[in-house]
Amino acid sequence: MFWRFFSFVCFQLAAGLAGWFLAPPGRGAMGALIGAVSGGSAWFLFDLSRGVRLLRWLRVGDASDVAVRSGLWGEVSDRARRLIRAREQMTRESQSRLQDFLAALQASPNGVVLLDSEGRIEWFNQMAGMHFGLDAQRDMLQHFANLVRDPGFAAYFASHNFLSELVMPGRESTPARPVKLSVHLHPYGEGRLLLLSRDVTAVEQAEAMRRDFVANVSHEIRTPLTVLAGFVETLQTLPLVDDERERYLALMAQQADRMQALVSDLLMLSRLEGSPSPGSFDWMPMSSLINQLEQDASALSAVLNPRSDGLHKLVFDSVTGVEIAGAPNELLSAMGNLVGNAIRYTPARGEIHVQALLLPDGRVAFSVADTGPGIAPEHIPRLTERFYRVDRSRSRDTGGTGLGLAIVKHVLQRHGAELKIDSTPGKGSVFTIIFPSSRVRMASEHALGYSV
Repeated sequence: MFWRFFSFVCFQLAAGLAGWFLAPPGRGAMGALIGAVSGGSAWFLFDLSRGVRLLRWLRVGDASDVAVRSGLWGEVSDRARRLIRAREQMTRESQSRLQDFLAALQASPNGVVLLDSEGRIEWFNQMAGMHFGLDAQRDMLQHFANLVRDPGFAAYFASHNFLSELVMPGRESTPARPVKLSVHLHPYGEGRLLLLSRDVTAVEQAEAMRRDFVANVSHEIRTPLTVLAGFVETLQTLPLVDDERERYLALMAQQADRMQALVSDLLMLSRLEGSPSPGSFDWMPMSSLINQLEQDASALSAVLNPRSDGLHKLVFDSVTGVEIAGAPNELLSAMGNLVGNAIRYTPARGEIHVQALLLPDGRVAFSVADTGPGIAPEHIPRLTERFYRVDRSRSRDTGGTGLGLAIVKHVLQRHGAELKIDSTPGKGSVFTIIFPSSRVRMASEHALGYSV
C-alpha cells in the first residue's frame, strides 16, 4: 500500500514539475497545479484500466495466466489466482470422490436409486435398472412412482412409512418363474430418498421350500402314526382271532417300515449336506456297481410282483475295465434310487434297461430306461425337489418316500456329476448320470477284485 501511495505522489510531482517548466513566464504555479491534477488523473485512469483488466480476468480468464504482474492489483491478481487454483483442486478432488462413490454404488449387488424431494430419479445404478426396467437416457428425472406400477409399491411410497421393507414382484416375474424384490426407502438430505432393492427370489424360494419340507415331513409321518395308533387301539380294545391279529400286526409293521425308510432318507440327506465332498482316492469298478444293482433290482421286482408271471424284464449292461472315483455307498444309493424308481413305476412285465457306457471324451454315462407311464414335461424340472411327486397316491402305494431323487441330486453334486431326464408320457423315461472324466479311469490290475 505504501508503494502504491508513493507511486501516486511521484507521478503527481513529475507531472507538476513538467507543468512548471512548460508553463508561460509568471504562470509556473498554475502550470504545476494543472500538471499535478493531470498527472493524478492519468495515474488514476491507468490504475483503473489495470483494475478493469483484473476484473475481466476474474470473469472469463484462465487461472493459469496472470492478469496484472505488479503493484496492488498484481498482488490481488496473484492471490486470486492461487485461490482459484485451490478451489479448482478441491473441485477436482470432490468430483473424484463422487465418481469413486458412484462407482462403488454401481458395483453394488443391490439396486440403488437416488430420488429428489419430488420423487424424481436423480441417479440409479445398473442393478436398479435391471430390477425396474429403467433406462438412463429415457427415465432420468422422471417420477419413480409413475414408472413402477405395482400397487403394493404405490401404497408403500404414498404412506411415507419407510421403517420396514416391501417385497414386491420383479419386472420379469411370471407365474412360471416368479421373481421377488425387496425394496426399502431411506430418507436423507433435504427431503430426498435413497431406494435400495435386492433380489430375494432365492431367499423366498428357500423359505417356501423350508415350509413345504416341514409340512411334508409332518404329513408323511403323521399318516403312518395315525394308522399305527388305530391298530394299537384295536388290538387293545377288541378281542381278535389269531388271523386278524396277524394281519393287523403285518400292517403295523408295514407302516413302521415306511416311517423307518423316511427317517433313513432324511438322515442321509442331512449327512450329504453336512459332510465334505468325497475325494478322488477311492476307486471302484463300474461292473461291481452294476452287479450289485442287478441283485437288488431282482429282489425288489420279486417283492412288488409276487406272481412269477408279473416280474419285470431286467437288462443290465456294463462297460468293463472302467473305475469310478467316489464314495461307494453314496453312488450305490443314487444309482439304486433310479433303478428302484423304474421298477416301482413300471407296470408288471415291463422292461427296465440299465447300462453304463464309456463316452469318447472320457466320461461315463450310467442310464436307466423304463417302459413306465412317462412324465409330463412340466414336472421334470421339479423332480429333484424334496417330497415332490407327480402322482402322490401311486408313490405311497409303491412305498416311495419322495426323497429318492433329492438324494440322487445331492450325491451327484458331491461327485461333480450331472443328471439328465428324458421322458415321453405313455412311453417311458430315461434317467442318465454323466460322470466327469476326472473321476473315470481304466481299471488297474490290482483293483479287478474290488466289490461293493
